Amino acid sequence: MNRFERLGFKGEAKLRYLDGEVQVLSPGDFVRCAVTGEPIPLDQLRYWSVELQEPYIDAAASLSRYRATHGK
Repeated sequence: MNRFERLGFKGEAKLRYLDGEVQVLSPGDFVRCAVTGEPIPLDQLRYWSVELQEPYIDAAASLSRYRATHGK
């Protein structure tokens, strides 16, 4: 993940999800899980899809989305 210095930004960030890192397009404190809608603080973001450009709260949410989009 790129270093993101907390500068008092509030609200939802916009990110580009890359292999092994993210790029901040619009600063913020969190992103929302594409499956659950729960906020994910940027320093806790560990799961995302480069293909779908979506973040996930945990591995279970990531697997759920993968199965839903890949028909498994």
